[in-house]
Amino acid sequence: MKALLSRRKALGLTAATAALPLVNIRSAGAAGKLSVALWDHWVPAGNEAMKKVVGAWAEKNKVDVQLDFLTAIGNKIMITMAAEAQAKTGHDIYAFDMWSVHEYAESLDPVDDIMKGFIAKYGKISRAYEYLGVSEGHWRAVPVAWGSSPLTTCARISMLKQYAGIDVQALFPNHEATPATSAAWTYEAMLKAAEACHKAGFPFGLGCGTTTDSNQTWGAIFGAFGADLVDAKGTITVDSDNVRAAMEYAKRMVPYLPSDTVSYDDASNNRALISGKSALIWNPPSAWAVAKRDALKVAEDCWTFPNPRGPKGRMVPMRPYFFGLWSFAQNKPAARDLLAHLGAREQMETLTTAVDGYDIPPYASMADFKIWEEVGPPKGTVYNYPIRAWHDAEYYVTGSSGPPEIGVQAWNRGLIPTMVSKLVSGQTIQQAMDWAKDELEGFTR
Repeated sequence: MKALLSRRKALGLTAATAALPLVNIRSAGAAGKLSVALWDHWVPAGNEAMKKVVGAWAEKNKVDVQLDFLTAIGNKIMITMAAEAQAKTGHDIYAFDMWSVHEYAESLDPVDDIMKGFIAKYGKISRAYEYLGVSEGHWRAVPVAWGSSPLTTCARISMLKQYAGIDVQALFPNHEATPATSAAWTYEAMLKAAEACHKAGFPFGLGCGTTTDSNQTWGAIFGAFGADLVDAKGTITVDSDNVRAAMEYAKRMVPYLPSDTVSYDDASNNRALISGKSALIWNPPSAWAVAKRDALKVAEDCWTFPNPRGPKGRMVPMRPYFFGLWSFAQNKPAARDLLAHLGAREQMETLTTAVDGYDIPPYASMADFKIWEEVGPPKGTVYNYPIRAWHDAEYYVTGSSGPPEIGVQAWNRGLIPTMVSKLVSGQTIQQAMDWAKDELEGFTR
């Protein structure tokens, strides 16, 4: 209970009411009712595909389903989530992302039985999902592809070849390869490429603000250096050789970043790529997808591939989504059946295909969906978007070296990217590390 209360305090649980847009999926002779709240997918085709998937299940099982898509604009989905948890009434199934499963763990029914079946069928799941989905030894929500997206590297093929001498299509071809094929894509290689592209007038679009993208970018870089700010017990470990090594790397990199890197928001890197001003960004294929619509020549010159390898491995920053069952749900049997249905391979492939491969499933065995081979231009541009066995990579959550109640506070404060931004402003590595240590001591008091 102490851990749960500290999570609540850390995440600042609030309550409010909100009007909900309703999508009623009715079946003839319905034997029960079920209400589901999901994130409003940024790809319109995603919502339509979900309606069809849930509608088919509802018809087969004779359940009357109310399906609500809640926008992240104005934080509506999170505000409604908090209101339902406090009132102990609302939807049966709710969509959760990142830290919210831990925040509401005591209000969620365990789904260990569902997950046991999935893992037995599809194989081991990434630690990133376990870290965010398991609380007090139990799975509190089912990991899904819907909304889950890693922040991989997207580069201009021609620019990296012309200015940095790197053939990204050779490093990460759109077919099966071996780990040796991409071994040269390291952080030192990215640093040299950043310098070359900066000199050519096309800097890498990496931000140092307190945003989701900046958290993921620099968090994964620190992870690849083994630069943990806290350990699993919550002990502060800022004063370590690994953290200093990561900061030294950042100090070498920041001169080659955009002049406005500190003020970057989550759309800045997208704009930089689409406008043709950046040779490389870290982002899901959303920037490429918009370029395909608005700047086709840019899209035709893009290639998505895993992040560089560091001393501790190749860490791909991930933002997972989950579907959970409220403990106060009115129709738990139907809800559990729908969770098992939506978390299965067939449904995840249908939904991922509908959004042109933007959503990434939680199991490595599902990296073979055909959509990533087929979508373009150029064909195969997002083939390496999901982690494949020969990438020798793993999904990573910023702050996951420590307990979630500390990790979420480091995330909300943008602790790691702020350390980097202090280097941009002229502070020393030691000053930035001292600041981070002081911040963490405030979190753990």
